[in-house]
Amino acid sequence: MKNAYPVILTPAECGYVAYFPDFDSGTEGDSLADALDMSADAIGLLGVTMEDMGKPIPAPTPFAEVRKERDTDIVTLVSVDFAACRRRNDARAVRRNVSLPAWLDAAARAAGVNVSAILAAALKKELRIEN
Repeated sequence: MKNAYPVILTPAECGYVAYFPDFDSGTEGDSLADALDMSADAIGLLGVTMEDMGKPIPAPTPFAEVRKERDTDIVTLVSVDFAACRRRNDARAVRRNVSLPAWLDAAARAAGVNVSAILAAALKKELRIEN
């Protein structure tokens, strides 16, 4: 599920403080771009956690209803893809049976090779997935 949430950015001594009124939470970043990236990540993780706890993810407050507290505040929207956030942060290991020639399995065991790690690296390379 994708949505756009309002974020209130307040300039700080070193970067920006970001507040998400729909989640009553926030984060910060060293620059405007960093604060926006951190906001998207934080909102995504908050939403995924809420889903895992059986709570509904709040609907975004309409942009026109979001109010600044200071003249220097910036109000903007951040796009969040909760399904993508869940995929990025799901690091559980799953068992998967694979078939190898016996001689290759024996050689890997003799060399102390972690077949699971090699397979994961090869799949990431094949699928063009960065760490």
